Amino acid sequence: MEGAYMLSMSDSHEVPGLVKLDGWLEPYTEAIRERTARFEAKKDKLGSLTEFASAHHHLGIHYHQESDTWTYREWAPRAHSLALTGEFNNWSRDSHLLRRSQENHDIWEITLPGETLHHEALVKVHIIGENGALDRIPAMIRRTVQDEESKEFTGQIWAPPEPHIWEHTFNPKPLGAPRIYEAHIGMGTEEHKVGSYREFAETVLPRIAKLGYNVLQLMAIAEHPYYGSFGYHVANYFAPTSRCGTPEDLKYLIDTAHGYGIAVLMDIVHSHAVKNVAEGLASLDGQEGLYFHTGERAEHPQWDSWLFNYGTTEVIQFLLSNLTYWIQEFRFDGFRFDGVTSMLYHHHGEITFDHYDKYFLKDVEWDAITYLQLANELIHELKPGALSIAEDMSGMPGLCRPLREGGLGFDYRLAMGIPDYWIKLLKHQSDEQWDITALTRTLMDRRQGEKTIAYAESHDQALVGDKSLAFWLMDKEMYTHMKKSDESPIIDRGIALHKIIRILTMVLGGEGYLAFMGNEFGHPEWVDFPREGNNWSYQYCRRQWSLTDNPTLRYGDLERFDQAMLHLAGETALLASAPAQILNLDTDNNCFQFERGNLIFAVNLNPSESFTDYEFPIAGKGTYQLLLSSDSEDSGGFGRVDPKVTHEANDGKIKVYLPSRTIQVYRSTSLNQSSHQPAPVSPTAHS
Repeated sequence: MEGAYMLSMSDSHEVPGLVKLDGWLEPYTEAIRERTARFEAKKDKLGSLTEFASAHHHLGIHYHQESDTWTYREWAPRAHSLALTGEFNNWSRDSHLLRRSQENHDIWEITLPGETLHHEALVKVHIIGENGALDRIPAMIRRTVQDEESKEFTGQIWAPPEPHIWEHTFNPKPLGAPRIYEAHIGMGTEEHKVGSYREFAETVLPRIAKLGYNVLQLMAIAEHPYYGSFGYHVANYFAPTSRCGTPEDLKYLIDTAHGYGIAVLMDIVHSHAVKNVAEGLASLDGQEGLYFHTGERAEHPQWDSWLFNYGTTEVIQFLLSNLTYWIQEFRFDGFRFDGVTSMLYHHHGEITFDHYDKYFLKDVEWDAITYLQLANELIHELKPGALSIAEDMSGMPGLCRPLREGGLGFDYRLAMGIPDYWIKLLKHQSDEQWDITALTRTLMDRRQGEKTIAYAESHDQALVGDKSLAFWLMDKEMYTHMKKSDESPIIDRGIALHKIIRILTMVLGGEGYLAFMGNEFGHPEWVDFPREGNNWSYQYCRRQWSLTDNPTLRYGDLERFDQAMLHLAGETALLASAPAQILNLDTDNNCFQFERGNLIFAVNLNPSESFTDYEFPIAGKGTYQLLLSSDSEDSGGFGRVDPKVTHEANDGKIKVYLPSRTIQVYRSTSLNQSSHQPAPVSPTAHS
């Protein structure tokens, strides 16, 4: 089949748009054509993509009001027999047998009178196959619940007599650059428990809106047996986790977010699935290899999970229908695709990507690439303006370019190297040793023409065994010296650098920005889920909002800077502007300046020296006004810069006051500015 794709595309001599964008890809022109041809051939074979991706309307358990009947259908081609069992038949395993469908012999089905099942009834399917007779959970169940004593999960009919009535219409298209708040609903409460969808909507959403985030990214939504997996070992792909409430509660949360003008993304896990037989998809028809690969390709060695077989039509239909379901039923505004690197390559990214050959010529999982192309086509067809974000550390060329150019169709990729870089710096160097040339190069290093979400830290950097940026900067001092009345050089340094790190990441690092819940105010502790090793404690699996609300503590200073930074980005459309341009690198004094979106950013990373009349090159002439200072007293600084003082740019130069360990943001009050950037010149600094 691949040969057919290659033949059809070799007749075309048009250079893919991706190659036109990046001349280094010219040797891989044919490979890029071939992956586009695979996508086009698969799409043609499937027919209407939206119709193909609606299998959840046919499979699973459904009530039909017009006929007052229930139907249940399951894809289980190699099973010997299936029977629906539950409360309705006293858990009988032989009274309600399914039959193979006459239309598709691989699908089993049963039709039941309307009075047989009801909302919230508990059900399972008894499947007899090569691996014996087992009670399983239907693959497309809409809700599962866990028994408090046995901890066993069971399917539950979800057909509420009064479903959620949507109050807000919302279109993500005019959002502009995303400012993303990554959150875990269960951790959203300060209490020692699992937080709920409704609690989050009522108590956390107002905070997010006030801070200036315009996108909420929700982790751990699809049901997962083990809470401590952070939601990345999914068992039930169509069931919102019942730990946090009902499906209607999740709809209420999303509806409320839309009322604030906030888009909601789901952290979707289509890269692998939990191995659990009792709860998940493993060997659902009695044998290995139904939804997943067999043999060596079946298992992810680091994640202890099963890997989907993206070459099977029914599997990609299941996954694409899953995307449709979350968009249409819950009105999600897009997805952050987890583990994309693992999907793209047979080696799952466990190599060094030091040559373009590794993206196109060896160990590439072409079926997964085709699936991701189909997924992005579907998402944007279902909801124009929806966001799709890829978690990829390999740097796959074209990941975030349009399908018509030979790309994979994602809107953004995560800048996964940036948080790793910050952690490396904080682990191994004091800020006196930071190389500002390497720092700026690292933050600005991304593929031309592919949009990036920059972040200083996500949930990954806060997990137990690691430390958040605040903890790396201030460590145990956070427990004893975070009162505003305390004097602590360690805390002063930590707060100053925490603010600088975040705004540098946002402005230099990409076309979007992300922060993990609580880290915006320097939450002092790591994340550790309840487990046997910590006596099932919730101490580190919550967010202590009272810290930032307490006016005697310094956490609120960091939050106010985060708010000011985000509002600046939103009001100036900063992240939608062209990438930053460096104006000056002063390695002798550890100062640098850059421009983005007609804003001037002046940075002094010198730990002890402040500079008056610091001169650096600037484009054009005009009067410049201070917009934001990390040294503002309101955000925990020393107030060394007077916001009322203006600065005149003459002869392509400007002089400002640069206090130590600060960043200042200036904007011209002039109506006309030149976009020309001058060549860097040696600065003049006066200590």
